This record gives sequence, C-alpha cells and structure tokens, in this order.
Amino acid sequence: MEELDIVRDGLHLYGRLERNDAVPRPLVIMCHGFSGNMGAAPGSLFQDLADRLTARGVAVCRFDFNGHGRSEGDFSHMDVFNEIEDLIAVLHQMRSRDDVTEIRLLGHSQGGVVAAMTAGLYHDVIGRLALLAPAATLKDDALSGVCMGRRYDAAHIPDTVDVPDAGKVGGQYFRIAQMLPIYETAARFAGPALSVHGACDTVVDPSASRRFGEALPNCAVSMYPGLDHGLNGEGRDQVLDEVARFLTE
Repeated sequence: MEELDIVRDGLHLYGRLERNDAVPRPLVIMCHGFSGNMGAAPGSLFQDLADRLTARGVAVCRFDFNGHGRSEGDFSHMDVFNEIEDLIAVLHQMRSRDDVTEIRLLGHSQGGVVAAMTAGLYHDVIGRLALLAPAATLKDDALSGVCMGRRYDAAHIPDTVDVPDAGKVGGQYFRIAQMLPIYETAARFAGPALSVHGACDTVVDPSASRRFGEALPNCAVSMYPGLDHGLNGEGRDQVLDEVARFLTE
C-alpha cells in the first residue's frame, strides 16, 4: 500500500494506492459518498471491492474528498463541483504514473455523480465507469428543499443547513445541486458503464440508475431486490462480484 498526497488548489487530499506488484496495470479510482470516506476499514463496501479488484490484477486508488476523512478542507465548503475538481486532481496524478495503463472510475452515492460527470468530461481518458447507487436524485432533493431528512427553503437557501449525521452543509452546495447537468454531462461518456442499485434503497430512488442506463450510450443496469443504499443485505456478494468482474474485464 502506498500513501498518496494529492494537492488541489492548495488543499492536501489523502489517498492510498493498492496493488499486488509493480507491473503496469489498469487502475480503478474509487469515489466515496456524501459525508463518507475512502472506506479502508475491514468489511466495508470499498475495502471488499478493493480486495476483489486487486486479487483480479487491477490496481486501486482511494482518496478522501475535501472536508472528509483525512483530507484537508471544511466540510461546509464541499459541493459537487469541487469534488469533481478533487477527482480531476487525482486523475491527473494517476495518469502521470508509468505503472498505470488505463484508468477506470467507480463511485458510490454522491461519489457516483462525481464519477459519472467526470467520466463525461474525460470521456477520451476513462476506460470504464461503475456506479453504485448513484445519487443523481440530489438535484431533485435540492430543488424540493430536503437533504437527508432536513428541510429548508429551496427558494431562499440559507448560508448553512445542519444535516443530520453529517454536519453543516454550505448553502452553495444546494445552489449548485439545483443546477447540475448530471445526466447531460455523463452522457458524453460512451465507454462501457454499469450502474447497480438496491431495490430497498430508501436514500436514493433506484430510478436514478435507470436514468443513467437511458442517458449513457453503453450503460447496463442491474437491480438487486434485497439490497439497501449501502449495498447491504441479501445479494451483497453477488453485486460486489459483478462490479469487480466488470471493472477487470
């Protein structure tokens, strides 16, 4: 495991690179969700995926977005645009390495939105895209004035919104979210894509994955009836195996 220091506009983002050897290989960059982190704990979603990917001969890069985990920044200043900038900084650093042959993206929840939009922006660079319960409904939520159960006036957005189990979120997050061209930007990516979703997801409606399947030219959609937003429940191993197979083909 190699620790990474990625600098974006003066902010130091913490990351780690995992691989089984020094042979040049494809690399998967993994993007976590809203108020989360890179998920390096044993048994976590991202750790289980990383283990599967490295076992199949693909390198894995994980990092904490600004204001999350061990990365610098204030969580209240986070928004989807600057998370895209974070991912672009990671992307540039990984592209400069001699031991990386191709870059593929994976994102969970809000990280799925960031990964999908970045894949659209870098459609000529990204090889494959995997989305796990992608939270494209964050735009609909922002337009209706709700975030993780906390309501606010969507027409007069306050400077901060105190979101349960997350913290203070800056008003700019919601102003940007209301105007995000999520599917339009992601649709520029014509490479192989996969979106998986649990039918028991009460955080992000499964219709978000179906819309990605319609918007992207080459996107398969898999629905798992027994899984929640964190892809926990009956069928967890099957969905992780499907994603790992897709990203290592």
